[in-house]
Amino acid sequence: MCRNIKTLHNFKPPATEEEIRASAIQFVRKLSGFTKPSKANEAAFDHAVEQVTKAATELLDSLVTNSPPRDREVEAAKARERTALRFHPAV
Repeated sequence: MCRNIKTLHNFKPPATEEEIRASAIQFVRKLSGFTKPSKANEAAFDHAVEQVTKAATELLDSLVTNSPPRDREVEAAKARERTALRFHPAV
């Protein structure tokens, strides 16, 4: 799947509408193969982004969990560490 799509569930503070929309755009880009659609496909692309955003928002609003919310800064630090290990291995 697309590496740019981030987990949005169970964070404090919750995911913003902008984060959900950005994730939807990445998803539609991946499915369509378009980074930026042509004028002929722009309406279909934008409609798909809106529909995916709506579905993702409904999903996130309906999910329940017993685990405590994750801290965004801690998760970002873990991601940076994984990236450093992956792309800058020790010599």
